[in-house]
Amino acid sequence: MSHTLSCKPGPTLYLLCGKIAAGKSTLAAALAREANAVIVSEDVWLARLYGPEMTEVADYVRFAARLREAMTPHLTALLDAGLSLVLDFPANTPQSRAWMKTLIDASGAAHELHWLDVPDAVCLARLRRRNQQGGHDFAATDAQFAQVTRYFVPPGAEEGFNIVAHREAPDGNCA
Repeated sequence: MSHTLSCKPGPTLYLLCGKIAAGKSTLAAALAREANAVIVSEDVWLARLYGPEMTEVADYVRFAARLREAMTPHLTALLDAGLSLVLDFPANTPQSRAWMKTLIDASGAAHELHWLDVPDAVCLARLRRRNQQGGHDFAATDAQFAQVTRYFVPPGAEEGFNIVAHREAPDGNCA
């Protein structure tokens, strides 16, 4: 019996960089639809595993590190199996992006780093609206937004990613 393998391109790992409420999860859903990819959401996993235990930013940092460590071999295996993934984990620091780079290097997958460059005022307005609507796994406060945003570092070309920039003007429209 002979088997014929398709010649379709290999998997792609889609990465998301943007401040809280920049639109990462919304873009993740669109990318997953367009690319027939599977979304792996940090917020969903953290909420299900540690939700009630996560009250401070320090809790998030601790549990997110634990989740990345646990997910690394699983994500690499999914990419090795040919599945394209939208990694809805924030690629907001050089350290988080270095971890994501290990997934790319280990699997040989193609990648795109989508950078949502959205002004703080727009993110805060979206965050407040999202918190009022109550449909998100986590409701960050303005103070937590400020605390987390202090660590945000935009991606740089020297990091070796294929960066796709999405820029918004202060009024929330595409720039």
